[in-house]
Amino acid sequence: MIEIAITGAAGRMGRRLVALAKQDGGFHIVGALEAPGHAFIGHDAGTLAGVGPLGVPVTSELTAPAQVLIDFTVPAATRQFLATCRSRRIAHLIGTTGLALTDHVLIDEAAKEIPVLQSPTMALGVAVLYRLAAEAAKLLGDDYDIEIVEAHHRFKKDAPSGTALGLADAILRAVGKTRDALKCERHGDECTRKKGEISMQSLRMGDEVGMHTAYFGALGERLELTHRATSRDTFVLGALRSAKWLAAQAAGRYRLADVLGI
Repeated sequence: MIEIAITGAAGRMGRRLVALAKQDGGFHIVGALEAPGHAFIGHDAGTLAGVGPLGVPVTSELTAPAQVLIDFTVPAATRQFLATCRSRRIAHLIGTTGLALTDHVLIDEAAKEIPVLQSPTMALGVAVLYRLAAEAAKLLGDDYDIEIVEAHHRFKKDAPSGTALGLADAILRAVGKTRDALKCERHGDECTRKKGEISMQSLRMGDEVGMHTAYFGALGERLELTHRATSRDTFVLGALRSAKWLAAQAAGRYRLADVLGI
């Protein structure tokens, strides 16, 4: 049994993590964390998740020993959890988006002492999308125009999504370019595409869970590579599989692709 702690345990993702971790049978939930003063502090995490009492109350601090902390929160909270994991030698799985460059520096430093897996998405299919898109970009070259389109629900705050930026980075690395070649949206009277640029568009609509497509277009043909999430459970299941893998790793910084061995 892998001992895990779950942040944001009273939220949508947190409750599903609790529920599916219990269903999995391979985890022992030892901590359920929320911000100080949260309305559900003291409530049983299993009851909140709809799976019955687990004897694990929602708290603002982690007191029990854990092997892995699963963290889907906000950058400010992730910084605090990273410090906690580093000081207590707990593996840290980070699904928080919107991290700044300074946050990545902190992650790099922590990864010298503990295992850290950080990814803008925990959907395993996205890791495969990154790999396929990178190969396509490398094989097709600058004769093919590359466009990335991402879509999410109307409540998502950041744009473009972290997953879309990760997709762009995978393509850019594959062809030896930097984000200087990346153009987010276009408007105006003169928007003629420049050869070699990669353009990205963000859609926000309804209850869309998440869709990411990389288009490779030339005169006469178009290749489309798409990942579409139809349930948030895909992120939860990917996080739990990754947590099992991370618990067995030495200190270092890891990606979702490492879980799949690609």
